[in-house]
Amino acid sequence: MVRFVHSADWQIGMTRHFLTPESQSRYSEARLESIRRTAELATKEACDFVVVSGDVFESNQLDRRVASRALDAMASFEVPVFLLPGNHDPLLSAGSVWDSPTFIDRCPTNVVVLRNATPVPVPGCNAEVVGAVWHSKGPIRDLVAETVALLEPASGVRVLVGHGAIDVGNRDQTRSGLIALAGIEQAVRDGLIQYVALGDRHSVTDVGSTGRIWYSGTPLATDYDEAEPNQVLVVELDGQHCSVQRRRVGDWCFLERRFDFYGDASVSEVREWLDALADKRRSIVKLSFVGTISLAVKARLDALLDDYRDLLAALEVPERHIDLAILADDEDFADLGLGGFVVSTIADLKELASHSGEDGEAAQDALALLYRLSGAGL
Repeated sequence: MVRFVHSADWQIGMTRHFLTPESQSRYSEARLESIRRTAELATKEACDFVVVSGDVFESNQLDRRVASRALDAMASFEVPVFLLPGNHDPLLSAGSVWDSPTFIDRCPTNVVVLRNATPVPVPGCNAEVVGAVWHSKGPIRDLVAETVALLEPASGVRVLVGHGAIDVGNRDQTRSGLIALAGIEQAVRDGLIQYVALGDRHSVTDVGSTGRIWYSGTPLATDYDEAEPNQVLVVELDGQHCSVQRRRVGDWCFLERRFDFYGDASVSEVREWLDALADKRRSIVKLSFVGTISLAVKARLDALLDDYRDLLAALEVPERHIDLAILADDEDFADLGLGGFVVSTIADLKELASHSGEDGEAAQDALALLYRLSGAGL
């Protein structure tokens, strides 16, 4: 029986434009922490080795400090770790991180970079690992198929480590480098490989019908459209048996929510949803709003969002996700004690705000800002 951890898409060095410097620092540290948790898991589960199926690093142009800290995190593994270069960090790219002085000097002895299609025996167990290595960012061939074509039947357990998109179900069948599912399923049936560890898709995915071809997903969430991020897989192979179990190692989340506004109660609904988030410091949230509201409601909504921007890792409200019509009437400004040119300006803005188009939207925003600055929306 052989047991190992299948991980992928660590993307060490990843940045997100919507994160503040403070949040980005915590996010970067969480990425390294997910590696350390994977190492702890491998020890706890008595795994024989670990494979990382591509995109270990976000790019080959990596700051030396980031690379050093990553290698320090990898040093926490007590078993062999096999790293596959992927599309973000191809092997032979100019200035490759894999051949940098920092990586060569500080790479732990149990960390192995898969540099060609030669199977690598795993010390201490009857298993070997073979990689379909990316040598450039955009290969024009099926690298997994090319690797399989070089293999003889395995005498023990052989794990093939690949990276990229599967052809079946892919919307763009003209895309170069797609992995042919039929080919690797046949290779499994023929005994050339016993498990295919894939990377590139950030969601845990069981591919095909063999139960032996998987994407592990990313160990730390990176975007809103991922299914089951923050995971690695613990795989157990024993003769004809293959067991794949999910294990959580990451703790950040990306959340999207749309709110339909129908009155004052809508702001309370937004507040209740945000209040219920379990770990706000590790939550990245994108909101969208649709409906018609008054200036008073808009002011309360803006104040609420400002408060939660201080609490969340990030709060995105893209302009394209806002379809709110702001209706300003005389009651909005009646009790504010405004006079003189301000009153005439408000009248002009209200007239302009009644029209569609960019000018109307700008007038609505101006009225909302004036309302807040007057103190009524605070």
